[in-house]
Amino acid sequence: EAVATVAAHPHAVFLAGGTNLVDHMKLGVAAPHMLVDVSRLPLAEVTPTPQGGLRVGTAVRNSDLAAHPLVRTRYPALSRALLSGASGQLRNAATTGGNLLQRTRCRYFQDVTTPCNKREPGTGCAAIGGWDRHHAVLGASEHCVAVHPSDMAVGLLALDATVHVLGPDGARTLPLAELHRLPGDTPERDTALVHGELITAVELPPPTALTRRSTYRKVRERASYAFALVSVAAALDVDEDAGTVRDVRIALGGVAHKPWRAERAEDALRGAPATEDAFRRAAETELAAAQTRDGNAYKVPLARNAMVATLRNLTEGWR
Repeated sequence: EAVATVAAHPHAVFLAGGTNLVDHMKLGVAAPHMLVDVSRLPLAEVTPTPQGGLRVGTAVRNSDLAAHPLVRTRYPALSRALLSGASGQLRNAATTGGNLLQRTRCRYFQDVTTPCNKREPGTGCAAIGGWDRHHAVLGASEHCVAVHPSDMAVGLLALDATVHVLGPDGARTLPLAELHRLPGDTPERDTALVHGELITAVELPPPTALTRRSTYRKVRERASYAFALVSVAAALDVDEDAGTVRDVRIALGGVAHKPWRAERAEDALRGAPATEDAFRRAAETELAAAQTRDGNAYKVPLARNAMVATLRNLTEGWR
């Protein structure tokens, strides 16, 4: 019924925790004609899957997910990513689905007096040539340089999570890596969802040595309640006899319009020595495509050093 209602009304939206949507309504960025409350739907449980993974309902609160014992032991990168975001009060209200679908905190997007292609397509991007300290260095376009704000999404990306969706045409599943979009010439579209589709759950794969040796590092301008300048979620499996990387997953936050999977760095590391030099070379390979502006050039060395430090910390258990 909730899906059908939103699908039938072009200006209707789902409301759960409201921590992002309500802020944007206050700012005048969002002006929905109808709110459909989904917070009371039976989608607030974390349950094991038959394959041994975890299914996280869309209405599970961020604080509950971060504290879940199976998340903390099997998927530590996710727990740490959640705990690094927002404040305790906001984590108690924010939901899993809402966290994934939160919109950018770009100052120009949130200021309705400035041009913004994401907020009003075709008006221009005030961030280009403006104050660009927090903006994207990977995957940006001439239409938008905003970054995605979610910590949780970065952690989930490094863990190869999938997303379950229910829409007017039925249910479907997609990899989390395919949920968020790069801006291209349609920056108003943050995700691959169509109007009326509701995220019902996020699924984590069965735990492995890779997921258990995972972590999240966030670099920000103050110690708490700040969005990432750069963040790194990584999972590492090391062949301890050979001292080489058996497998690795790396995702970056704060650098692109979507959580960024560092596939070039991963490819460079598989089979390579699990050493700081190898980590640095892999990070440099990933960031070679970065395009910087006057205010955000610092993000390239910051991301490189954060990647190296995160991977180095994950190797400390076997050295």
